[in-house]
Amino acid sequence: MLELRHLKTLTALRAHGSLAAAADELHVTASAVSHQLKELENYYDVSLVNRRTRPLTFTPAGKAVLKLADSILPQVTRTKANLKRLAHGQAGRLRLASECHSCFDWLMPILNKYRREWSDVELDFATGFEPEPHHLLLEGDIDLLITASNLELEGVAYQPLFEYESRLVLSPTHPLAEETTAIQPSQLADQTLIAYPVEAKRLDIIAKFMTPAEVSFKQIRTTDLTAMLIQLVASERGVAALPDWVVAEYEKKGWVVSRPLGHGIYCQLYAATRVSSKDTAYMQGFANLLEGLVKPANL
Repeated sequence: MLELRHLKTLTALRAHGSLAAAADELHVTASAVSHQLKELENYYDVSLVNRRTRPLTFTPAGKAVLKLADSILPQVTRTKANLKRLAHGQAGRLRLASECHSCFDWLMPILNKYRREWSDVELDFATGFEPEPHHLLLEGDIDLLITASNLELEGVAYQPLFEYESRLVLSPTHPLAEETTAIQPSQLADQTLIAYPVEAKRLDIIAKFMTPAEVSFKQIRTTDLTAMLIQLVASERGVAALPDWVVAEYEKKGWVVSRPLGHGIYCQLYAATRVSSKDTAYMQGFANLLEGLVKPANL
């Protein structure tokens, strides 16, 4: 029998101290307010309001109902607002993954700005080391994928970000560091490749450089972290391939050097989303921030 309208009536009575003033706030008549009170009091056989006092005061039972109102009504208001934001795509959850494991340096400022502008959206991250991250996108396990692979998949849309060059990364004392011409696949056949833990066919240097020449690395060693990858290369444990903007940072420090691979391996980076969700307001908000993205400027 106790309903939200009763809670609203009692809080209006407390705020204004009279039936008439409470009725004005509630956009009903004073007799309607009186009827609601009597209805509730009769149902529970208890008095809620001292009607003879000016302004009105509340009995212990009335104060108990007001305490409930103070707890419940704000939650109802917040929930209604959230439902409206959800209905208009202004709230929700954005799950992001990246196949570009060295992208977070430029991605973090965008994420921070997005959090400020879309505070009702929960940002979450999934690993980019999954075998088929595009299918995670199609199945709804993630909502946005940073990738260099614009696979032709029905239901997936791609937003171009920027182009980068994948360069060979070497220790300054590595024999190939003395080369003045571009590195050829045959020169890497006896080398260990230091790479992120993804399928070999998804690595630029293998898919676009070694495999077309039918040449393989002697060994592949993996690490999750860019800093560890650089350390392994610097200590002559192998060679690596990284985007030009990433390796440039470490070249400036003198830790490694880089060389072009053949005529150059150039890749386009994309933000992939589901066609069915890309027009949602908070997805559009993220896309708009990416639209102004330029290639990282530390080159």
